[in-house]
Amino acid sequence: MPNARETPPGNHLMNGLPQRDRARLLALCTAHELILSEVICEPGEPMSHVYFPTEGFISLLTVAAGTHGLEVGMVGSEGMLGSHVVLGVATAPLRALVQGAGSALRIEWRACRAELARSPALQRALGRYVYVLMAQHASSAACLRFHAIGPRLARWLLMSQDRARSATFPITQEFLAYMLGVRRVGVTEAAGALQQAGLIEYHRGALTVRDRDGLEAAACTCYAADRLAYDALL
Repeated sequence: MPNARETPPGNHLMNGLPQRDRARLLALCTAHELILSEVICEPGEPMSHVYFPTEGFISLLTVAAGTHGLEVGMVGSEGMLGSHVVLGVATAPLRALVQGAGSALRIEWRACRAELARSPALQRALGRYVYVLMAQHASSAACLRFHAIGPRLARWLLMSQDRARSATFPITQEFLAYMLGVRRVGVTEAAGALQQAGLIEYHRGALTVRDRDGLEAAACTCYAADRLAYDALL
């Protein structure tokens, strides 16, 4: 997938379509502003639209009773929210929470289904993207079980920077603990170690990546695996 050093405009999935298919899809789109901390959908509820982010990014959370949820995936300009449309299912399987404010193009669910039936190129692109998301969810589950907080945090920061398209983006330690499913003290210690190593700088709710290569070296192998899966298929 495109990383923070490669920032193509628009939505990568849309940009990869043949010109005629892309033009038809764009004609169905309306602009939508992604507002920080906005919940776009909840699990078990039908989605009226699918979203193709052009800026900003969205966390995908699995929710258990009595918890805030746990992040299992992330969607930015490399992908789409509502990929279950490919399967003909309108019900959202996960909570979608805007993590980085920005913009998106959105399409009414039934209109997207109709265009899928019409466009083999769109079917191929979204079908492959569903596979990439499945791999991302599986990788997140293994990462949670087997990897320490520090490498997991480094991976999460890299994923966020890729989608923010900036070395600096807003974040709080409380939100990081929420996303990673750990206690805040664990995030504080892990972030402190990364900052002491000169990889990041954190100040008043804003985080800056100072050493991208060093952060990639500190991350667990899941980050590289996610990139390989995306690059191989999309």
